Amino acid sequence: MDVTLHLAQDPDADALLARSPLAALIGMLLDQQIPMEWAFKGPATIAHRMGTDDLDAHEIVAFEPETFARLLSDKPAVHRYPGSMAKRIQQLCRYLVEHYDGDPEAIWRDVDSGHELLRRLEELPGFGRQKAQIFLALLGKQFGVRPEGWREAAGEYGEPGSYRSVADITGPDSLAKVRTHKQEMKAAAKAAKSAKSAKSAGVAKASEASKAAGAGSSGR
Repeated sequence: MDVTLHLAQDPDADALLARSPLAALIGMLLDQQIPMEWAFKGPATIAHRMGTDDLDAHEIVAFEPETFARLLSDKPAVHRYPGSMAKRIQQLCRYLVEHYDGDPEAIWRDVDSGHELLRRLEELPGFGRQKAQIFLALLGKQFGVRPEGWREAAGEYGEPGSYRSVADITGPDSLAKVRTHKQEMKAAAKAAKSAKSAKSAGVAKASEASKAAGAGSSGR
């Protein structure tokens, strides 16, 4: 499949993501607590340090954990938490070897529904529901993997014309829009948390005042 991606905003890294399902999965796994383009450049960095042009689940599993962790930790580090992510990547690859003979494309190659594809993605180590839905949306929007009901299974991330996740990044402009959306969501979550804390504090203060009033009344 001829796919052009702009997730890493780096031609070589994006080319690897486009031709390697494993690289795309690893990029998605890395996409937490660091900028999106940093996460999706990670697979190309790992491949380069392994001395290969592609990534293979069997080869990654064969690494000693300490050796693979050092490979991700070398400067510049692949992730803010390279040791933890090295462990997660090897867990993901081990699962792929055990369940799909190391062929990640088998996850969606013959799947007949979006619901089933989402279930399979959620079973991957390191993939919760949100990450699974975002990757499902990425498969549908940019890789042409569109089993029946894929948009519904992807939830809000499957909506056409949205800028919610990496599934919607097709260049610098859309990257900026997705980043703006994420910042707005974080700000809204922070505001909601502050409001909840203020409300809890108000309730606690009122409760203390009521107790004090009650104590004063009983003392008369």
